[in-house]
Amino acid sequence: MARADTNNTIDLLKQIKDERDITIAIIEHDMHVVFSLAERITVLAQGTPLVEDTPDKIKGHPKVREAYLGETAAA
Repeated sequence: MARADTNNTIDLLKQIKDERDITIAIIEHDMHVVFSLAERITVLAQGTPLVEDTPDKIKGHPKVREAYLGETAAA
């Protein structure tokens, strides 16, 4: 999906959420989408929940970095 289409979809989902006052659960690998929409994120590693937190805390979380970037917690 082109970035403009992605951004339009993000805007539409935000509008639906706000207008209807609902929670939306998404499963997405595009981090731009995830961090644009999420209030809380659950990160899975091999199908098992690894970390659940706010987007700001997930971005630099050592367990997430290790699982997805191969970095060790000491790095």
